[in-house]
Amino acid sequence: MVTAYKHEPLTDFTMGENKLAFMEALKLVNTQLGKDYPLIINGERMTSGEVIASYNPARKTECIGTVSAANKEYAEQAMQAALKAFSVWKKWSPEARAHILLKAAAIIRRRKHEFSAYLVKEAGKPWREADADTAEAIDFLEYYARQMLALKDGAVVNSRAGENNQYTYIPLGVGVIISPFNFPFAIMAGTTVAAIVTGNTVLLKPSNNTPVIAAKFVEVMEEAGLPKGVLNYIPGSGAEIGDFLIDHPKTRFVSFTGSREVGCRIYERAAKVHPGQIWLKRVIAEMGGKDTVVVDEDADIDLAAASIVYSGFGYSGQKCSAGSRAVIHEKIYNQVLEKALTLTKSLKVGNPEEAETYMGPVIDKKAYNKIMNYINIGKTEGRLAAGGEGDQTQGFFIQPTIIADVDEKARIMQEEIFGPVIAFCKAESIDHLLDIANNTEYGLTGAFISKNREHIERVRKEFHVGNLYINRTCTGAIVGYQPFGGFQMSGTDSKAGGPDYLLLHMQAQTISEAL
Repeated sequence: MVTAYKHEPLTDFTMGENKLAFMEALKLVNTQLGKDYPLIINGERMTSGEVIASYNPARKTECIGTVSAANKEYAEQAMQAALKAFSVWKKWSPEARAHILLKAAAIIRRRKHEFSAYLVKEAGKPWREADADTAEAIDFLEYYARQMLALKDGAVVNSRAGENNQYTYIPLGVGVIISPFNFPFAIMAGTTVAAIVTGNTVLLKPSNNTPVIAAKFVEVMEEAGLPKGVLNYIPGSGAEIGDFLIDHPKTRFVSFTGSREVGCRIYERAAKVHPGQIWLKRVIAEMGGKDTVVVDEDADIDLAAASIVYSGFGYSGQKCSAGSRAVIHEKIYNQVLEKALTLTKSLKVGNPEEAETYMGPVIDKKAYNKIMNYINIGKTEGRLAAGGEGDQTQGFFIQPTIIADVDEKARIMQEEIFGPVIAFCKAESIDHLLDIANNTEYGLTGAFISKNREHIERVRKEFHVGNLYINRTCTGAIVGYQPFGGFQMSGTDSKAGGPDYLLLHMQAQTISEAL
């Protein structure tokens, strides 16, 4: 019997035993650094001869591990393995597939701190961010297992006298999963198991910044009893194997999380029908955001400041849901800004292995340079009110930065920075607040801070984002509670962790029998 879904609780690190347990997990992971991780194709370990080295962004000379890099030949081998496995896996009962997810969730739950410690080391996540990432991975496995059981009998349709009609869901085929660095466990695991539990087979290409945590996850799925060839682990160059697999005539769908630029390119490539291809490929894409915390004139000042700061600076702003724009009614703008500056200056930036660290590094040198460039742009577009400094001596650290008094059309108000930078902008009225909130090409998340019920009801209808949060931060969606996905250039609004998500990995079939 499968119990009802309940999301995984976060760890309370104020409790001494939890803090000690996490420190022990970090010690364990520190003894495991520098290992080699092979490709896994059809259950076989393979070494390609080319490697991708994963480094700690907080200690940039520390190698977390090296993974074999797949080329086109290995990618083709993985495709053939996945095609062969699909012919069998699609016939497995939904109950049996769901059971593997539940077993994997139990394994991860027992080793929760260990996986979180890998996230601290490989992704530079502070303790609480790492713990939340692991908890969300568990949630995805638990939730999607139950969703599959709810969908296994299809949907009810009408039958007339003398006929019996059925409406069922069947899997698509082989899917390519391209996962990001910022939630290297939760998003990677969630997108992978959504495809698997619905009867598809998978080629997993994780971010080259965080491939070790993905290798650890594949090991868990094997331990849980997943058959050979259902999940094939093939890290590698996006330009080489990414394009190759997206173009492949046997690829049935692509599930991508990442930048707008790459997402649009994948969408375009996947639209082309290649020789030997007998379907139109499906693309599930989550592509980022330029998210706004909107503060009404009667808002709670403390709540507004906290919502802005914690939305913008959690995991160094490296979330597609991060609130990188604060749009505040002019009557309380200075008060909110002053409170936000005080909060920002209290945040501890440093080594994420230390329990007190709120904000660790950004992911790599490329990200560091991009963010620092945007800070320089921001200095010309507004007033540097906090932060602005970076230090890449040991790791890629950037101070939480606030640029005040920015025009609504400024670059730092329009372009996704993906770093710890918040632009502050004034508005004159509720109309103006909404105009600015909706003036980007993105539509992922947004928050509205207000005590005015009339304005709240209006914002519900007019703030055009996939995830709207009222009187709270615009980050922190929980699987099964706040299904996550956005509009416009934020992607295909494929609501991860929601009741419709698994349907994107299946196709509906009608069977009508005359009696």
